[in-house]
Amino acid sequence: MRTTPLLATTLAGALALGGAAATAGTAHADPALPTPTERTVTDGRTTFTQVTNPAGGAVLSYVPGGSVKLLRVTTDEAVLAFKDMNANGRLDVWEDWRRSTNERAKALAQELTIPQVAGLMLFSSHERDAAAGLTDPQRTYLGVDHLRNVLNASSNDVKATVTWVNQVQAYAETRARSGLPYVPVNFSSDPRSTAANDSAYNAAGSDISRWPSNLGLAATFSRKTMLDFASTSSEEYRAMGITTALGPQIDLATEPRWLRVDGTFGENAALASTMAKAYVEGSQNTYDLYAHPTGWGEDSINTMIKHWPGDGAGEAGRESHLNAGKYAVYPGNNWAEHLKPFQAASDATAVMSSYSIAIAKDGSPLTGNRVGSAYDKVKIDLARNAGYDGVICTDWGVTRGYTDPNSPFGMAWGMEKASVNERHYAVLRAGLDMFGGNNDTVPVLAAHAMWQKDFEAGKVPVSADVRFRQSGERILRMLFAPGLFENPYLDLSRSQATVASKDKQMRGIAAQLDSVVMLKNARRTVKKSSLASFKNKTVYIPSTIAHGFPSVFSQATTDVVGPTMDVDTAKRYFKKVLTDTPVLDASGKVVDYRLPDLSSVDLVLAGLRGPDNGDNFTGAGMNKDGSFYPLSLQWRPYTAAGPHVRRTSIAGDLREDGTQENRSYYGATSKIGNERDLTAVLRAADAVRTVERRTGRHIPIIASVKAKTSFIPAEFERRVDAILVGYSVSDQALIETALGQHEPRGRLPMTSPKDMDAVEAQLEDVGEDMTPYRDSMGNTYSFGFGLGWKGVIDRRR
Repeated sequence: MRTTPLLATTLAGALALGGAAATAGTAHADPALPTPTERTVTDGRTTFTQVTNPAGGAVLSYVPGGSVKLLRVTTDEAVLAFKDMNANGRLDVWEDWRRSTNERAKALAQELTIPQVAGLMLFSSHERDAAAGLTDPQRTYLGVDHLRNVLNASSNDVKATVTWVNQVQAYAETRARSGLPYVPVNFSSDPRSTAANDSAYNAAGSDISRWPSNLGLAATFSRKTMLDFASTSSEEYRAMGITTALGPQIDLATEPRWLRVDGTFGENAALASTMAKAYVEGSQNTYDLYAHPTGWGEDSINTMIKHWPGDGAGEAGRESHLNAGKYAVYPGNNWAEHLKPFQAASDATAVMSSYSIAIAKDGSPLTGNRVGSAYDKVKIDLARNAGYDGVICTDWGVTRGYTDPNSPFGMAWGMEKASVNERHYAVLRAGLDMFGGNNDTVPVLAAHAMWQKDFEAGKVPVSADVRFRQSGERILRMLFAPGLFENPYLDLSRSQATVASKDKQMRGIAAQLDSVVMLKNARRTVKKSSLASFKNKTVYIPSTIAHGFPSVFSQATTDVVGPTMDVDTAKRYFKKVLTDTPVLDASGKVVDYRLPDLSSVDLVLAGLRGPDNGDNFTGAGMNKDGSFYPLSLQWRPYTAAGPHVRRTSIAGDLREDGTQENRSYYGATSKIGNERDLTAVLRAADAVRTVERRTGRHIPIIASVKAKTSFIPAEFERRVDAILVGYSVSDQALIETALGQHEPRGRLPMTSPKDMDAVEAQLEDVGEDMTPYRDSMGNTYSFGFGLGWKGVIDRRR
């Protein structure tokens, strides 16, 4: 656990604030008094000075000879250093690190220019290439548009990231001058720490500790593990200059087909609430030697919980990034349940709104507004009226419409006919503070003018300046709380020692192992074992072919071919690893596999990715002609013709004649990209049983499902001896669990359904309402089920 530095509480009270003179440069003080120490730091591209105040006071950093100067204040106990960040030669309230975050943010929000506040209201589009350094477009949005919140979507290359961050911070510092106060840059990130690189958001690069996905962390049912992840990852984030996590994603995953289930904490509101609260606490705190939270520290980060007020009830699982899934439906009248994780995590510095339009069971807008959440004042007022006064940011792209010229996609649901300026104004009218994915202040300033015009006409209660500064104050808290104004620069050597340090890697691996769920264990196939017992064994790993889907970014698709488990990892444990021989067509494409001779095989390790319906940007569930097809939790084709399939969808677009579009997929068939994963397991089972009949010896088959949500085990369960489930964990964690090196402790965070009829019968907004699968051993795969070596894990633990 991290430890907090000694707080300068005695210093804070020793000086009547503003009662002592602040001087630039070196003060004539009692030489016996402790004074700040300075050192020069460079990353090879940016050189800065780091100042350490005495007695645990704030650490400062700045570029010498630039816009920011040092001020020194002499108290009875020490000489203290501060940064003069507006070139006025005096210590202002917002420059005084002894003051509270709220005091400082309130003061600076009144001093910034309105264009600066407009820049604060921007959250940049994805920056994917830290190695390129500071670019001209970045100089433009930092200098011209005053943008100060940057989304780092680059890899985990620590050196490239640190040098880029320092460059960006130094450039922001050069913009400060009299009349234009200094504001540092708040870097953010989507999740980048999952062990399996199977997430649309996960960052590339091995140099960071690796953990299960949120769904995998939920599978541990352990608040302690969640706190450990949050505090560890926030320390690594800070070492890479990241001060805001765009997460956790705490939507309640009551619709199992939803394409973003893996980012959630599952379908149970109590578990999701516990995990959400622990994530926020672990990220926004430091801890003393007794693991007690002590408030913000140098390793703390902001959290932006998402997506208010919950986006996990997409009709039929379709996802709201694209037109296919812009409607969330509430046939179970269970709206209030989806708010619970957000209420539990309300200490989060920020909240991100959801994309979807909420529709009631009868097809009417649940809030009275047929618009996405960023435009829905009723939804935002729910948070504000409950006392939430943190930042509320739109999700990315909501001020862009998918029907706009030259726009491949856009999520301005219900506002497609409005102009870009009108959309920005509507977001502000709804009560939000920031625009995700927008680098340009022009429409924000246009919204300011629209607000002021309405104020002067008596249509809004406060002036545009007051409204903007209200958001500015909230946003500035995100920069003051982690100490960005004091110490924005990174020491490269320290960052390299921090990120992916051995202790952090080991904690991540331990969490991966603890998250693995065992569903079946016939004949005690998985049991405590010595690795030495496998050294002379032969293992067979079947191979597969998976097909990608066209997306809004590219119509090209790429096949994923090869073994279903990592062969190099398996070679660490076995004498021999067998896999299949590819069969190629005339163009060299893998079209099939030829199995090896399995006569000498002792064990089969087969991997299956969960049924792949596509991702957020493939428009899964909707054909190009506007018709719909079902998302599925089974690998084989599923035709939606059962008794619980809706003939008429709950939600749909309203036509010009007042009728509603029918988004039903009755009679249509699913599209699964990795059906061959199932084929690989079943072919292996057939081949193994042939060997068994000939030799009379049993060859165990252990199937490892690499899951992102629920799945239907009925297609393979009876053909295998053991089933493990990993939620974005490494193959190493799955293999070591299979070989008895770690007793499974995970439990299902999502019910595995009996069949697709059970899926169709459940309600999108209600959790734990599916008929679960019952296996050949008599176990029921409902929420919370899991096996250890000796049997069913006690759900009360």
